[in-house]
Amino acid sequence: MSLIVGVVGATGAVGEEMVKVLHHRKFPMKKILLFASERSAGKKVVTPYGELEVQLFSVEAVQACDYALMAVTGGFSTEFSPQIIANGKTIVIDNSSAWRYDDNTPLVIPEVNPQAMKDKLLIANPNCTTAIAAMALWPLHQRYTLKRVIISTYQAASGAGAAGMTELLEGTQKQLNKEPVVNEVFAHPLPFNVIPHIDSFQENGYTKEEMKVTWEMQKIFGDADIAISCTAVRIPTLRAHSEAITIETAKDVSADEARDMLRSAPGVKVVDDPAAKQYPMPLNATSQYDVEVGRIRQSLIFQPRGLDLFVSGDQLLRGAALNAVLIAEAKRLSLSDML
Repeated sequence: MSLIVGVVGATGAVGEEMVKVLHHRKFPMKKILLFASERSAGKKVVTPYGELEVQLFSVEAVQACDYALMAVTGGFSTEFSPQIIANGKTIVIDNSSAWRYDDNTPLVIPEVNPQAMKDKLLIANPNCTTAIAAMALWPLHQRYTLKRVIISTYQAASGAGAAGMTELLEGTQKQLNKEPVVNEVFAHPLPFNVIPHIDSFQENGYTKEEMKVTWEMQKIFGDADIAISCTAVRIPTLRAHSEAITIETAKDVSADEARDMLRSAPGVKVVDDPAAKQYPMPLNATSQYDVEVGRIRQSLIFQPRGLDLFVSGDQLLRGAALNAVLIAEAKRLSLSDML
């Protein structure tokens, strides 16, 4: 167990989750190093590995690691990820959007396309909304072939990081106290509200968050012919994103058959018993590794070649930290097989 793992951006919401997941999944390593900017460097933080001191980021320090999990901004990764992998050794797994659309950088969900990262040192983690939807859609695509996908999201404050969750909590308290609610993270006050605006608007009228789902799903599935449309909405929940999804398939599909198939899909938990009021909810998906899938029913629009379903998944885990650690695990196993 000679591996050294570094977490860059270790004091942020995603970085903290990465450390927890590495420990919970017992990733084999002899040392974990935490890196951050000057603002956090030198601080001692409590982790599952005990109290650790946060180190100041430098390319040279991270190059001492075998794996570097990046929980940083896209601009930071654009500048430093190529420098880190220049040693020909350190594997960088980047959670930002910096490299997702680069033709030479694999965009990976290990349960879907692990083969894409063969011989690559820089690997991109998908957008959280994409990752959560893909867990349910990939098994369906393999059997029935997706033609069209329509997604409406219900995204938690955690999608904007720790600052987003803090703004929701503080704003809710102010709203209850009938005090003015200030919004800095979100486009509008989020308490007791929904905001159909995440990220910047594009020329086609969609936001970048919505287009990410289209671009990334097509790249991960290796199929540019899937037509995908998304409306992304921020809602006043703390953690775990939900999505209402309608699919049209090339082959006939039944709700019962799809439900049975998804029960055996890795990373998926079928929660689908409406009579017992059992269906996916962010309250239950929070802090869970699996994506909950339910409300599976024949589409009234596309039947017999279509379904409607609802999914919930922890944005910080399945959509970020867990997926990054799973990439590291899959990469380690593939390298071991080569030895």
